[in-house]
Amino acid sequence: MRIFNALGINLKILIAQFINFSIFFFVLYKFAYKPMLKFLDDRKQKIEQGLNNAEKANNKLMELEEKEKEIVTQANLEGQKQAKKLLAQAQIDAEEKKAQMIEKTKTEIQSIVKKEKENIELEKNKAIQDIKKQTADLVAMSLKKVLNEKIDNKKDMEIIQKALK
Repeated sequence: MRIFNALGINLKILIAQFINFSIFFFVLYKFAYKPMLKFLDDRKQKIEQGLNNAEKANNKLMELEEKEKEIVTQANLEGQKQAKKLLAQAQIDAEEKKAQMIEKTKTEIQSIVKKEKENIELEKNKAIQDIKKQTADLVAMSLKKVLNEKIDNKKDMEIIQKALK
């Protein structure tokens, strides 16, 4: 005890401080350290669970991406098949339309030719009538000149004789 007194340490106070420290350590351990450890363990488990879930989700995402690629590939193949069918149908339709247009054009050309023939015939008849009219006018003018020369019976007879010859 003397050693403790020589060092200035009171044994009663040291024991009291040790008891106080033990109580304080027990209280801290029971109410602070244990809940903190439990909180950290729970947090660790949640993080591990989150990582596992993220890995599962990543795997699921990769599977879905593969399925999506397969679906897109299949859709492209089907789309190409449909496009080929549509193209073939469009070509058939175009050929039919072309044939119809050619037939329609032939019909229109025949109609135009027929109308033009009728117009030519009308022009021909009109020209013939004009020629007849002009001929009649020339004959009338000739007769007028001849008639102007006709003054007496003697000249009349000469003209008749000339006409008969």
